[in-house]
Amino acid sequence: MPSTLQPEFAASKPSVLIDSRGQALVLLAGFLGWMFDGMEMGIFPLVARPALQQMQSLSGLLDENFVQRWMGIITAMFLLGAATGGLLFGWIGDRIGRVKAMTWSILCYSLFTGLCYFARSPSELGIFRFIAALGMGGEWALGVALVMEIWPESKRPLMAGLIGAAANLGYALIAGVAIGIHITQESWRWVMIVGASPALLSFLVRLFVPESKKWQASVRAAPSHPLKEIFAPALRKRTLLAIGFASIPLVVTWGIVQWIPIWADQMTGGTDPKIKAMMQMLSALGAVAGSLIAPLIGRIYGRRPVYFGLCVLSLIVCSVLFRAFSSVTATFSAMVALTGFSTAAFYGWLPLYLPELFPTRVRATAQGLAFNFGRILAALGAWQMGSLMAFFGKSYAKAGATIALIYIIGMIIIWFAPETKDQPLPD
Repeated sequence: MPSTLQPEFAASKPSVLIDSRGQALVLLAGFLGWMFDGMEMGIFPLVARPALQQMQSLSGLLDENFVQRWMGIITAMFLLGAATGGLLFGWIGDRIGRVKAMTWSILCYSLFTGLCYFARSPSELGIFRFIAALGMGGEWALGVALVMEIWPESKRPLMAGLIGAAANLGYALIAGVAIGIHITQESWRWVMIVGASPALLSFLVRLFVPESKKWQASVRAAPSHPLKEIFAPALRKRTLLAIGFASIPLVVTWGIVQWIPIWADQMTGGTDPKIKAMMQMLSALGAVAGSLIAPLIGRIYGRRPVYFGLCVLSLIVCSVLFRAFSSVTATFSAMVALTGFSTAAFYGWLPLYLPELFPTRVRATAQGLAFNFGRILAALGAWQMGSLMAFFGKSYAKAGATIALIYIIGMIIIWFAPETKDQPLPD
């Protein structure tokens, strides 16, 4: 198992850093961009049922299967869009620059989330969500690449934690909105308008955020062919391993954690209209803490041992949550927060580790592919959610306990990846 970077990935040069004002602007743009991403991702689980019920009533249908089927289809479209956008905008960022590509990705997801206001059918809502997801999937890869390339090596674990926590803070914020404002068939469209607010951020990014000097130096040194390079012999193993260990937490997030609020609603018999938002809030706050802590521990103990430990912890926590509870209690709520902590801690670890695996000229493309590939697998599950739930006897608990076993794969494959602790980013 390799423990050092290959010679062709030369160490970073101090000259590619920028001043503290530029560093602060880059961090602010990356943090806000991913925080708004989290808000956008958190909107649909809260508005889906009232939105689809309204569209159902307009069509004259009265079938609960209509709502469940379209929730799965639209979720799958979103995940496929995010996976496509991660690769597309990552490739654009490696070709024309992180800042330009980030501007377009933020504008894409904010405008098309706002356009959901005008959706009159589930298919229109799904199309708007798909296009919005293109920008969401791309923003992560671009923001992480830009922040990690501009901030000094010693600050990378902290930066990774902040970026990882940002989306979960966005989840918590939109859950707070839902707790304070009851989302109904008449009001859900206005929530989508709120989702258009990050459009202003795209213009501020373009005007004030400096481009990565590391990227500029890289493209001057040699032309960039990121899609070809990440699957060439020198990088193929790293690319495939990154897809593997990044997909595992994403499959769990979209296959288990995203359904916990609906499971809680099921357990309460739909008698508490705020229960879904409360569970999303608890999970998101736990996730913020996990995302901040994981990379800081990774700096001390190494990238591979921490990933292994997170897999063990997440498997234990998920097994307890889904096997030990059948009603919403105070202890259940605490376990939901702990589940958010353990399963989302990977999203602080990934911004630390993924940039260390790939040279600058292909970094955004490789990160976008690796981070979002798991969403394709999760999309297949969401598309067939009805069949999956039927297989598990309509039990979210049985489905969750089974899907969590995927962490065993993560415990194995991480040891085939290189250890990059105390090593600079490759040029």
